[in-house]
Amino acid sequence: MHNSAGVITSLSSPRVLAAKRLHAAKGRRESRCFLAEGPQAVREALTRPDVVQQVFVAEDASAVCRELMAASPVPCTVVSSGVLGAMAETKTPQGILAVCRWLDEPLQQLLVSGGGPLVILDQVSDPGNIGTIIRTACAAGARGVVLLGGSADPFNGKCVRSTAGAIFRVPLAIEVDTASMFAGVREANLELVVTVMNADQGLFAFTERTERRPAAWIFGSEAHGVSAELIHRADQAVSIPLLGPVESLNVASAAAICLYADLAGRVRR
Repeated sequence: MHNSAGVITSLSSPRVLAAKRLHAAKGRRESRCFLAEGPQAVREALTRPDVVQQVFVAEDASAVCRELMAASPVPCTVVSSGVLGAMAETKTPQGILAVCRWLDEPLQQLLVSGGGPLVILDQVSDPGNIGTIIRTACAAGARGVVLLGGSADPFNGKCVRSTAGAIFRVPLAIEVDTASMFAGVREANLELVVTVMNADQGLFAFTERTERRPAAWIFGSEAHGVSAELIHRADQAVSIPLLGPVESLNVASAAAICLYADLAGRVRR
């Protein structure tokens, strides 16, 4: 552990101001860094070599935070509770936060990284939904999550918190253009699958097939769903059964259902 001497109490400290700039998308993009708040997120971040750049711990932090500080292989700085509150995006910070580098990977890396499904997000705009999908993708054994251009920033604080640390476990390819996605999926021999209303086949009929290629699941924007181009070019279109009087599902709920139906089908085979 590297513990910087003294306690930072000034809100105008350069390190404090640099961390606060990460609240904004512009600051994250320019520095290619983002914030992870709370013991769980910081613990997960520290499992990844060369991801965490700096750790900040409140002087009145809990024993759990101090244990993380003691085990940290990167520089740690003790700050006043007021300073940590200003650095954090949440109203009630949990005593510790880390400055982390961006985690984006080349699309090709995701395509060859395992036998599980690939998740593709088409202009999904809500950071909370993206974070929940990343968390679900991790739990269901997905090989990675691809964010096409127009999707929200996955390093937004709300998104990072929604992943509950899973953002450090799932490979991400961000701002991927549609043409590159199509070319990569075809080359990797994945089956491009989209969910739509009133498809000719149901989700479970598709996932229970004994012979099928690994899937690349496409999930679309909250307002408009998957774009017409992606629907037209998909290999398979499936519908999630809706037995009650609802028109559609939240995109994160739809992703969870599809990924676990995919997992159940793979386990049975």
